[in-house]
Amino acid sequence: MATVRDATYDVLRTLGMTTVFGNPGSTEEPFLENFPADFRYVHALQEATAVAMADGYAQASGTAAHVNLHTAPGTGNGMGNLVTAWHNKTPLIVTAGQQTREMLLLEPRLASRRPTELPQPYVKWAYEPARPQDIPAAVLRAYATAVQPPAGPVFLSLPMDDWAQPADPLPAPRTVATRFAPDPQRLAEFARILAGSDNPVLVYGPGVDRSGSWPTAVALAERLAAPVWSAPAPERAVFPEDHPHFRGVLPYAIGPLAEALRGHDTVLVVGAPVFRYYPYVPGGHLPEGARLLHVTDDPDEAARAPVGDSLLGDPGLTLAALLDRVPPADRPPPAPRAAPTPPEITAPLSADALFAGLAAHWPADGVLVQESPSNLSALRRQLRITRPASYFTMASGGLGYGLPAAIGVALAERDSGRGRPVVAVVGDGSFHYSVQALWTAARLALPVVVVVPVNQQYAILKAFAELKDTPGVPGLDLPGLDIVAIAAGYGCATEVVETPDQLGAALATGLRADRPTVLPVPISTDVPSLL
Repeated sequence: MATVRDATYDVLRTLGMTTVFGNPGSTEEPFLENFPADFRYVHALQEATAVAMADGYAQASGTAAHVNLHTAPGTGNGMGNLVTAWHNKTPLIVTAGQQTREMLLLEPRLASRRPTELPQPYVKWAYEPARPQDIPAAVLRAYATAVQPPAGPVFLSLPMDDWAQPADPLPAPRTVATRFAPDPQRLAEFARILAGSDNPVLVYGPGVDRSGSWPTAVALAERLAAPVWSAPAPERAVFPEDHPHFRGVLPYAIGPLAEALRGHDTVLVVGAPVFRYYPYVPGGHLPEGARLLHVTDDPDEAARAPVGDSLLGDPGLTLAALLDRVPPADRPPPAPRAAPTPPEITAPLSADALFAGLAAHWPADGVLVQESPSNLSALRRQLRITRPASYFTMASGGLGYGLPAAIGVALAERDSGRGRPVVAVVGDGSFHYSVQALWTAARLALPVVVVVPVNQQYAILKAFAELKDTPGVPGLDLPGLDIVAIAAGYGCATEVVETPDQLGAALATGLRADRPTVLPVPISTDVPSLL
């Protein structure tokens, strides 16, 4: 007789989810027992690392991923990156073991007291099945919930004694749509406003990349002869950054963002919140006289926008529909922005010099995963992303995501057969949040190259302290971290890099290697401005 465990693995097969990310614990062992030969277990050394690997894998593969955590403590370990998965809109099925049902009343060791409440509010749905036989159908419902817009993580708490119980007949396979078209009446209204605008501007967000809509986004910008900004603090690149219409990334503060949009009468925001702010700098949300139109597939984003009129719809489908309805503008295209100034080569390198060197040696089809908040402005200034699905970071602002996410992305590149080279830029502070991810990369023989700008400080926090006039904050310096020794201990190739030419040679070698490569680069300790 088939067991609940047998039936659940069959459901996962029908969903194409034969990779499990996790770190095994006692409450998960009955699920993992006699692990099927057609499944793959990606072993992380800590649950936060497992969640971020699954997130990177799901984003790069375009499919939902499964991550298996260890009851309440493991879910707690994974929560930081679960918050990021929520903000990244990444479809994840997160399962966690639960203690034996017969003992739950006693709250034994490793029982999760309120399992469905623990991951809230950063999951779309959380459930502990009322009976063992409900698990396979719960997995199907979890998948349907995770992939529908706005995509995101879901959570299942699964008692460890359920797996051996006899199963009901398998639930019927079913599918759900993951895109929806905009309301025709409001779409026509948006098109009329854009067509009658004297000086429109487009603000594209990560939803444009998630929906595979770069060509349509470019076509609409050219049709309108409009400049294009990236929405502030984007977790994905949204437009070819070498295109003459592209202006850069908007600042993530109220007053400066409105100032950047001054002179435009219509602001069309597609696939992003209105807006993602970080430091509080007061001002109007828009310049005087401007009207904002907002396209999103997330009702919550539409509800919380402080200004503008919102239209619910898939970003790609909506862009295509607008393109059909908006006539070509009778005005010249915007002038291209200036190329970045070549930085001076100093010892140690400035952040701009480091990233100019990285850009000079960047592989044509490279994928960048970044988590270097204090150096992000220099990175985006010097290295321009020109292909879709080629830039990933955390939307949440929480550290510990970039390094394991890069490993998930690299694994997806291998599995898909695309084989694009993956480079992570991870600050020396961020590096230590999830450094154990290197062990998994080494075990999987993934040729990820990790460039670590070393400034021995949390420079972004020093910048924030300067902006907010909060001197004397402790714990902002990071002396005595031996990145070379740590990386070697996890099985990585490693080399301290001090010049752009040395970086180019080490990058080329690392991308051909059969293991990860970590390249610490000492940089200037100057604290950049937060805005």
